[in-house]
Amino acid sequence: MIALIKKEMFNDRIREILSFVPSAIFPAIIFPAIFINDTGSFQIEDNPKIIAAIIAVILGIFTRSIIATIFSGLASYWFIIFVI
Repeated sequence: MIALIKKEMFNDRIREILSFVPSAIFPAIIFPAIFINDTGSFQIEDNPKIIAAIIAVILGIFTRSIIATIFSGLASYWFIIFVI
């Protein structure tokens, strides 16, 4: 519905509010993938996804690169589950 409305129809305040929507939705998508296991229970202990996410966030802060963040998260996750 919003895609059918032209940007010019919104005032500056509405455009500013809507600019935060992707930032609000992203954690809602990522949180269950990291903290909830296959059975639907909350898992913090022995969870390699948490360590990989922390590594990805740290490298993302330092590199400011989405590609580096994605690859570091995937590489660290695979290293943890296959090597350690």
